[in-house]
Amino acid sequence: MHTTVHLLAADAPAQLLPARQLMAFTLASHIILVPMGVALPLITLVMHHRGLRRGDPVALLLARRWSAVMAVQFAIGVVTGTVLSFEFGLLWPGLMGRWGDVFGVGFGVEAWAFFLEAVLIAIYLYGWRRLPPRTHFLLGLPLPAAALLGAFGILSANAWMNTPQGFTLDSRGDPVDVDVWKAVFTPMFGPQYWHFVVAMLMTAGYVVAGVYAVGWLRGRRDRYHRLGFTVPFTLAAAATPVQLFLGDSITRAVFREQPVKFAAMEIVWETDSHVPEYLFGRLHPDGSITGGIKFPQLDSILAGFSPDTVVQGLTAVPAADRPNATQATIAHCAFDVMVCIGSALALLAAWYGLAWLRHRRPPRSRWFYRGAACAGVGSVVAVECGWITTEVGRQPWIVYGHMRVAEAVTPTRSSALWTVFALVAVVYVLVFAAFVVVLLKMRDRWRLSDEPAGPGSGAGPGPDGAEAPEAATPYGPRPPAPAGAADAAAEPGSSAPSEGGGR
Repeated sequence: MHTTVHLLAADAPAQLLPARQLMAFTLASHIILVPMGVALPLITLVMHHRGLRRGDPVALLLARRWSAVMAVQFAIGVVTGTVLSFEFGLLWPGLMGRWGDVFGVGFGVEAWAFFLEAVLIAIYLYGWRRLPPRTHFLLGLPLPAAALLGAFGILSANAWMNTPQGFTLDSRGDPVDVDVWKAVFTPMFGPQYWHFVVAMLMTAGYVVAGVYAVGWLRGRRDRYHRLGFTVPFTLAAAATPVQLFLGDSITRAVFREQPVKFAAMEIVWETDSHVPEYLFGRLHPDGSITGGIKFPQLDSILAGFSPDTVVQGLTAVPAADRPNATQATIAHCAFDVMVCIGSALALLAAWYGLAWLRHRRPPRSRWFYRGAACAGVGSVVAVECGWITTEVGRQPWIVYGHMRVAEAVTPTRSSALWTVFALVAVVYVLVFAAFVVVLLKMRDRWRLSDEPAGPGSGAGPGPDGAEAPEAATPYGPRPPAPAGAADAAAEPGSSAPSEGGGR
């Protein structure tokens, strides 16, 4: 309770806390799904291409199954994404009413990309065993582009909130003369977008590979599990060193464009050079720091490659225009957690790369696979921490330098907002529980279909004459019905459907 009170200013409206908590909860829930929505189509198509190029039924089987997971995840994302869309208007009418004409184009692009992705996923799913292999694959190629377009729209809106531009203010303080190009391509857009996209590829790759790493630890070491692990993990591992560079780049962009946020991220109280770097630690309202590990002069060196680099402190701006000590501590700890997880993933990727260069195979150590199994969860935590850093570090502004969060919040009573929060939380628990149940049922069905002859080896019809859940290859005509079933269908008075009424 002590921390909660210090998250808000003393004169903050009562409805601000429940509005922020509701937005934070729904956003954090949606972000869990975003990496799979953005990057799983690409990973699936890479596996699909491998299957076609090498005539590999196991790769095609994995691609087909991943496409089913992709569709289920997309359906859940529709629910959580729609809720977020409504919340922008319902919880923050001041933001959308005053600034919607300036940065709303990003949401329009995201909506268009969403519908395009829905159509493309439907075509891709329908195409298995119904379209020629090459045609089917080519029709799936726009999927990653549609996902990246959706990310483009959302990141352009968020980057604009961090570094607003592309407008002038009239005598009443309302934005006029909007320049859409400048509003979309703000100084923070490029660093944020590429940092986000690579993070999504890393997270999706490590999450998918983590599933098969768990299978490896449980003794499932057939080619199906090896391939299911190797392809997504290789993509994620290749993206990891790139992300280290992009993470450094976006931090320097924050240092240049949002010095107050940078001060919060690094808990720098007073403007100075030779500023130390703290790994974790807590900032107090009087500027003192307790806990954490101190590295002398390192913050100035990281910011400007020299200990003489001057880093602006939080006290350079009035207290009302900067994050308070609690908010700065939250942003700082979230940033440090993200950096620590990213560094651990880089070490894991280096281990994998060295083993591949030396032996042309993944490592065989159980400790490596334990790390790989944890990498997916760690990546999701890092993504969540990145968004916490971005949003909490910008406080108290919702549009940096132009509108405070308290000015944008809805006038709805706080009690009503807490009630809505409780209802949304219950619904989300049910939705995500259903998501997990569906995935587990799909897993069980696939395992059952793999038992007779192994994945990709051609499980035949089941004991009742029905086609097995998975055929040897996703392409080609369906196998003919067994002779007994055909004879039964031909008997007079049979209730079997005619050929024209089949599937």
